[in-house]
Amino acid sequence: MTLATAVAGCLVCDTEFEVRDDWEKGEITECAACGQEHEVVEKSPTGVRLDLAPEVEEDWGE
Repeated sequence: MTLATAVAGCLVCDTEFEVRDDWEKGEITECAACGQEHEVVEKSPTGVRLDLAPEVEEDWGE
């Protein structure tokens, strides 16, 4: 079974990469060219919207 894909552009270096149809909101992907992580923030039948993935920060026990 082949999964459909959409094409998205890296928000840092504009390199295009595929976003698989089975990815869900909140999924994290990494640009192969620059290493920037992106988060799927919205999916619709017409496409996908990405944002820069949040940085993981330590909470120092808070």
